[in-house]
Amino acid sequence: MRERIPVVVQGRRPRRSGAVRALWTGAELAVTLGAVLLLLVVHQLWWTNRQAQHAARDTVGRLERQWDARPPAPGPDPAPEDGRTGARAAQSAPPAGPPGRAGSRTPAPPEELAYAVLRIPRIGLTAPIAQGVGKAAVLNRGYVGHYPHSARPGRAGNAALAGHRNTHGEPFRRLDRLRPGDTVLVDTAEARYTYAVRRTLPRTTPGDGTVLAPVPYSSVHPGYRFTAPGAYLTLTTCTPEYTSAYRLVVWAELRSTRPR
Repeated sequence: MRERIPVVVQGRRPRRSGAVRALWTGAELAVTLGAVLLLLVVHQLWWTNRQAQHAARDTVGRLERQWDARPPAPGPDPAPEDGRTGARAAQSAPPAGPPGRAGSRTPAPPEELAYAVLRIPRIGLTAPIAQGVGKAAVLNRGYVGHYPHSARPGRAGNAALAGHRNTHGEPFRRLDRLRPGDTVLVDTAEARYTYAVRRTLPRTTPGDGTVLAPVPYSSVHPGYRFTAPGAYLTLTTCTPEYTSAYRLVVWAELRSTRPR
């Protein structure tokens, strides 16, 4: 008697309903979007910092090498045989300007060009200063930007600087840790300018432009103001962290100048 081979009939897989397919597609899109957002966060918080900090260190090193390679400034004229010093040269030299205005005839550096180095020992900051405050050309490169219409560092008036607090090198990440009396150094090809922190405005609006005035003050918080002319340095950044809703302001005043 022959054995019959059983025939197995496989049932058809049930088709997914439209609602199930929609849920599945939505889940796939959510996972993909989450992965893209994660990559963007990593790019903003890690990669942009890495790139900008590396570029800023290179720029600081280049500036210092340029300054070290400059020939020394010429010394005074030798004394003539009759014992007189270079009186004729002294009579023809222009009179020295008032304190804080030395070198005021020096033309401003070109836009977007790094020309100085900012150092703040308390927060371990060393960053190049460039002319201008454009994001793409200056701030996003890890530089500190110099407001073009403010005073030059070391001069009378108010030298105003801006920097990112988060991402792109975040040079001003810890600006809120500065306290009165802390040292802020600005190195240029001509001199080192030493400032002392005077006051911090923890939060003000982006439109509070008087914090950059020659004699700075806050039009939003009238209790924060200076009343006498001087050689000021203003540091500005966004606050709170990871937002741009308000501005944090630190004011310092020139304490000493040391020629290079």
